[in-house]
Amino acid sequence: MLPLSMAGAGGRHMISRVTGKEDMRQHLADLGFVPGEQVEIISDTGEGNVIVCIKDTRLGITSQMASKIMVD
Repeated sequence: MLPLSMAGAGGRHMISRVTGKEDMRQHLADLGFVPGEQVEIISDTGEGNVIVCIKDTRLGITSQMASKIMVD
């Protein structure tokens, strides 16, 4: 298990858990980042943002948010 922020671009990963404060966990859950969901990293801009695809939707999240999403 590793944070999504450390997983390389191009691979699909299964979300195993989401960490952080309750408001952060709820915000990520509202975006679809829940255990059991597949997520793909489209690109890591290297400027603190990560572009992901989850539930057929592309989203930009901060690397801080990505570090709270644990994947297998």
